[in-house]
Amino acid sequence: MLTNFFVAIISMKKVYLDNASTTQVRESVIVKMQDALGNFYGNPSSTHSFGRSAKTAIECARKTIAKYMNAHPSEIIFTSGGTEADNMILRCAVRDLGVKTIITSKIEHHAVTHTVEDIKREFGIQLLYVDLDEHGSIKMSHLEALLQKDNTKKLVSLMHINNELGNKLDIAAVCTLCADNNALFHSDTVQSIGHYNWDIQQTPVDFMAAAAHKFHGPKGVGFAYIKRNTGIKPMISGGAQERGCRAGTESFHNIVGLEEAFKAAYDNLDEESAYITGLKEYFIAKITTAIPGVKFNGLSGDIDKSTYTLVNVLLPVDEQKALMLLFHLDMKGIACSQGSACQSGSGKGSHVLSEILSDEDMKKPSLRFSFSKYNTKEEIDYTIVMLKEFMAG
Repeated sequence: MLTNFFVAIISMKKVYLDNASTTQVRESVIVKMQDALGNFYGNPSSTHSFGRSAKTAIECARKTIAKYMNAHPSEIIFTSGGTEADNMILRCAVRDLGVKTIITSKIEHHAVTHTVEDIKREFGIQLLYVDLDEHGSIKMSHLEALLQKDNTKKLVSLMHINNELGNKLDIAAVCTLCADNNALFHSDTVQSIGHYNWDIQQTPVDFMAAAAHKFHGPKGVGFAYIKRNTGIKPMISGGAQERGCRAGTESFHNIVGLEEAFKAAYDNLDEESAYITGLKEYFIAKITTAIPGVKFNGLSGDIDKSTYTLVNVLLPVDEQKALMLLFHLDMKGIACSQGSACQSGSGKGSHVLSEILSDEDMKKPSLRFSFSKYNTKEEIDYTIVMLKEFMAG
């Protein structure tokens, strides 16, 4: 009997629709990283040929990323991921650049919200939150008012793509508004790097954060974009790695994996984004027909105003039954998220949804389904059938 159980688990259909949490690593990335681990084991800081080979590859990766973004290589600093990049930028801006006021929103990723709360306690800065509309988009008029509130040195931190709702920020407009008011602008672009073209000359943010595992690269590596001559000093002290901005021996295999994933993402961007957009449109059409009363949180149901990679749906299910929904889907082999992956094990509801949903709707289940090049319409069909099965049960 136990054997039959394990056979059923192994043969169960697997559908991964949680790509906003992390993505499957591309085969070419795996090959590149295996080569790096096997053949390039020298310390990049060493002056012998083994070290020079590794160092050259790291600098090539930096130049590759900079080229695609129309940035300067010195502006790309490799980190352990988006969270470290956010922390580095926000903390160093206060410590080194004289920032006295940070303006952000209450629906940022916790890598930003928790960090700015800590910074306020540690440094006594002024922390201001921009108002949101009913869909979770920032009110530009209020942002402008906050920027003009006083004469303190200000930094605005707003994410380009919201990781739960998929809402797209008018990042060009925020750039202009910050420049007009002599404020610095940081954007957590973890959900958009690798999915949208970037030209840093056309969209002149001061700081950005990115993570490789969001665009089919390895976990544990990302980068910070820091505009040249800002005056930011190292947050991690020690050696002179990363042009003196981040001490510690570089994670060479991860960096070359990031480079390969970055190149593949942008070389195939038009084809893959069109395919994934089609999946999202198909999902919206299917679930709207199959489940009357379903709602789309934020702007995730609007193809033009949200990212093409995810939807966040609110299902017409009572509070008691809602407790079993994720368990039901998991038992059917379907992976998705209730809130972001970073908080799913905390037992707390989504801080993002709580800002825009009524108390009554917060009792109902909201699920984030996020798509990639590896998903199919057949997987979406199966997911909708399993959702209908749960609703009818």
